[in-house]
Amino acid sequence: MADAPIKPSIDIRPARALRAPGTQKVAKGDGRAHLVTPGDVITADAGFMRGHGTYTDDGNLVASVAGVVERVNRLICVRPLNTRYNGEIGDVVMGRITEVQQKRWKVDTKSRLDSVLLLSSVNLPGGELRRRSAEDELAMRDYLKEGDLISAEVQSIFSDGALSLHTRSLRYGKLGQGVLVKVSPSLIRRSKTHFHHLASGASIILGNNGLVWIQPANSAVEAGGFVTDLEPVPISEREVISRLRNCVIILAHHRLSLSDTSVTYCYEASMAHEIKDITKPEISEEILLETRQRLLEQQG
Repeated sequence: MADAPIKPSIDIRPARALRAPGTQKVAKGDGRAHLVTPGDVITADAGFMRGHGTYTDDGNLVASVAGVVERVNRLICVRPLNTRYNGEIGDVVMGRITEVQQKRWKVDTKSRLDSVLLLSSVNLPGGELRRRSAEDELAMRDYLKEGDLISAEVQSIFSDGALSLHTRSLRYGKLGQGVLVKVSPSLIRRSKTHFHHLASGASIILGNNGLVWIQPANSAVEAGGFVTDLEPVPISEREVISRLRNCVIILAHHRLSLSDTSVTYCYEASMAHEIKDITKPEISEEILLETRQRLLEQQG
């Protein structure tokens, strides 16, 4: 009987063990962004402390999520690329009222825990400033009720990670007529302003929590943000809003950062096509290519 063919040996060691030698650069802090996947060995140095997104295995510090390695002194953690919104003080967010409680509203802001909007952190109708009374507490449901969509700013963060919001500025408050688009929070960078009036004739709010609100340009917040305009929106403005909505979807699908500039360039590039066609793969690729080219020209 002929001898059976000899099969080549296969290295069956875990993938993280094969990557370990190259991951030692992380601990040296060379200033570059280090991407890791679950199971990658970050460092074998026992002098580092385990942070979020990591665990220890046989004396090695191993990543438990896919993301970017961040180091603060001797603490190493992994910031996930795709995760729920982690709020910071000063962020502009949008959320939906989920519950009316005593002297506070619970707001769903797409974070780990429901956010809190205190009665003392809102403007009263008319914008008057005074201490809140028992009558104001009884009228809370007249101001905001379950299902209402609001824009707000993160005022503080509780010890458990829940966000405390406020709407004391007249630009915040209840949102009326418009379109809400949900994208990844990583696509919206923190900037000086998140409220933009576009040349196309609409306004856009880029929430740090990944919610984008598109509304007619004349939708002004009045009476402390509790009165919304419910007049019918003209068909021309609805077409602009629909086109902007499709442009935001295109940019988010191709992981392009959202800003007033990128949305405007994408909108202008889409004008050669019908609104219903710009989300088709072949047309969206053409629009995205032109948008990227204009963004590179602007940066150059």
